[in-house]
Amino acid sequence: MGVGGCLVVPWRCLAVLCLRLLFLVPAGVPVRSGDATFPKAMDNVTVRQGESATLRCSVDNRVTRVAWLNRSSILYAGNDKWCLDPRVVLLSNTKTQYSIQIQDVDVYDEGPYTCSVQTDNHPKTSRVHLIVQVSPKIVEISSDISINEGGNISLTCIATGRPDPTITWRHISPKAVGFVSEDEYLEITGITKEQSGEYECSASNDVAAPVVRRVKVTVNYPPYISDAKSTGVPVGQKGILQCEASAVPAAEFQWYKDDKRLVEGQKGVKVESKAFFSRLTFFNVSEQDYGNYTCVASNKLGNTNVSIILYEISEPTSSTLFQGPGAVHDGNNGTSRRAGCIELLPLLLLHLLLKF
Repeated sequence: MGVGGCLVVPWRCLAVLCLRLLFLVPAGVPVRSGDATFPKAMDNVTVRQGESATLRCSVDNRVTRVAWLNRSSILYAGNDKWCLDPRVVLLSNTKTQYSIQIQDVDVYDEGPYTCSVQTDNHPKTSRVHLIVQVSPKIVEISSDISINEGGNISLTCIATGRPDPTITWRHISPKAVGFVSEDEYLEITGITKEQSGEYECSASNDVAAPVVRRVKVTVNYPPYISDAKSTGVPVGQKGILQCEASAVPAAEFQWYKDDKRLVEGQKGVKVESKAFFSRLTFFNVSEQDYGNYTCVASNKLGNTNVSIILYEISEPTSSTLFQGPGAVHDGNNGTSRRAGCIELLPLLLLHLLLKF
């Protein structure tokens, strides 16, 4: 059965046995714990993982022997080190204080520590609890995902830490709609293209700065034409038709006039297509170039098209060129000035005759 119910709480029994052997206390003398005035240990000690924890116990000149224990293990007895852990060191053993330090603390160091003293042949103990805090760490997160519009997704973010971290999901795309979720799992049903972009998982427990990771969500959708305008160009001038389309994956463009497809390299015409637009350029517009053109945008999810007209306009003439502010448009202006000069001529001749 053991001494004092060892099968129920073995670490306390072992500690008592060790103390009795250490201090040579008779078996009939009880070990008292939690003396109101002596010895006095610290309150609970809280440190972060990787830091050093200092355990102090106040003593006085009545003390003849001192020891620090962790559960059933004696760490130090006086100046003698009983444990093999190099991280445990003796800081002070004076008439007023007995303290040890545990360096590079880890989570398995958490738990109760006992300061035990011998005075007047009576051992007394006081206990302090070491609490180890651990910075948050994201240990599992979903990979980047691609999904068709209207589908459902589930994003996962698992984090560890002490205390348990709070998990927050946030949509940080420029087109974000303020979507936030405080849970390890983020569920989106019937996803839209506006919900594409990056989602940030943040794990925080106030021990250290929050740790963040991101998941990119790509939403595929068929093309739609966002801009296309008909254009008027004079004969012989350069003309451009442009068609813009939004799509994921990016759209492929084709141009048609009536039922005939226009291809790159065709005489007098250049077809230029980028990720989100296509441009049809006529370097020297002829009468045959005027008419209705169709821009077709397509990807693996579908296609769309729009009709654009290249139409003829008159070429600007000299009379329609720019004129400065306040210009007077009067076709008889020059004739009026000349008439005024002729009317003044007789008056000048009369003035000269009278003078002589």
